[in-house]
This record gives sequence, C-alpha cells and structure tokens, in this order.
Amino acid sequence: MDALLWMFLPVFTAGGSALLAFFIMQARMEVAVAKEREHLAKVKAQVKASKKLMEEKVRAVEEEIRRKSLDEFLADFRVEERHYMKESKSLFLKQKSLVLQERLFFRNIPLSDWVTREMAVEEDSDIRQLVQAASVFSTRGLANGRSNGHKLLQ
Repeated sequence: MDALLWMFLPVFTAGGSALLAFFIMQARMEVAVAKEREHLAKVKAQVKASKKLMEEKVRAVEEEIRRKSLDEFLADFRVEERHYMKESKSLFLKQKSLVLQERLFFRNIPLSDWVTREMAVEEDSDIRQLVQAASVFSTRGLANGRSNGHKLLQ
C-alpha cells in the first residue's frame, strides 16, 4: 500500500498542479478578454462619436454650400432703375411729379417689363428718399437675400 501511495502521490500532485494551473490560466484569460472587451468598447464609442461628428460636419458644410449657392443665385438678380421729373401745367395749376421706372434682370436677361410709377412731388421733398420708398423691386432685399423669393425657397 505504501508503494502504491508513493506511486500515485506524484500523479495526484501533478494532476492537482495541472488543475490549479488550468484554473489560474483560465482566470488570467478571462481578465485579458475583459480588458480587450473594455478596449473594444472604448474604440467603438470613439468611432461612433467621430462618425456622429463627421455627419454633423458634412451636414454643416452642405448647409453652407446651399446658402452660398443661393446667395450667388440671388446676387445674379439686379434691378435697373430710371427716374425723371415731369411737369404738367394747366391754366392755374402747375404740378411736379416723379416718374419711376424699374425692371428686374437675371444676369443680363430681363425678367419683367418696365414697371412705371408716377408720384406727385412737393417742392421741399427729398427725391432720393421718395425713389427708394416707392421702389417696386427692393434692391436691398435682393442683395441681402431677404426677399419673398428667398423665403419661399427655404
């Protein structure tokens, strides 16, 4: 029996050592896998954040390009104006009036016919203010992109 014990004792010790080494290595492997999963989760989060950031940048660039192209389109519109003073005389009445003519162009293509407006003018009134106030096509609105057409395009 002693001989059997001495014979199986090294086998039993080796088996126990093997099981102990197996469980230790299994635990180390689980720790390594957990660290890799943590690293993978961080990388996935970074990729997701950078993808979201890139989509926002692309959206912002597209919006900026759309705005610039609309501004360039609206910059091609221009208004041609001409005005002159007209006096009409009758027996007892002498009346001055301002005749304002405007037409709208896209580049060099006329989009409208001459729009004529005639306004009575007093002696002390400022003609420049009267011309700007009576304009059919608002030059400032077209230049700044704030016309009704701009609102409709949005």
